[in-house]
Amino acid sequence: MEVTENFEQPEAESGAILTFEAQGYLRESGKWAYFLGITGFVFCSLFLILSLFVGTIISVLASISPLYAGIPAGAGIGLSVIFILVDVLYFFFALYIYQFATKIKKGLLFADTESVTEALGKLKSFFKLWAIVTIVVLCLYALEIAGAIIIGIAFNHR
Repeated sequence: MEVTENFEQPEAESGAILTFEAQGYLRESGKWAYFLGITGFVFCSLFLILSLFVGTIISVLASISPLYAGIPAGAGIGLSVIFILVDVLYFFFALYIYQFATKIKKGLLFADTESVTEALGKLKSFFKLWAIVTIVVLCLYALEIAGAIIIGIAFNHR
């Protein structure tokens, strides 16, 4: 008679364990992220106020100075819309970094793996947004350079 023994290896937890030093780095990063998030919200508010009044400012400049008289009537509204779009984009940067800060603080304080995971997810979203904006800006730069070259060639061959 044959006896087979099947020994099972105990499975290690799939989550990573953070050293005290790593927790310190995350804690300090969370403090800076909190500062940047709050500062971002404040500047978003100020920029939103500016964007709402930029149309009026341009109209007043056009009426009091002949230097600005050539500004088209809709320029203020167009500039307001651009400012608001930039402000919305900046708001999401501030939001993601603020959410990272609050969740990492909670996760490290209560040794809550789920909060730390959510915090790192918010940090990933922050960097992903930063990368997308960088790619868009680089593409716009490439289009501007190509346009300048085309216009330069067109004017050179006149």
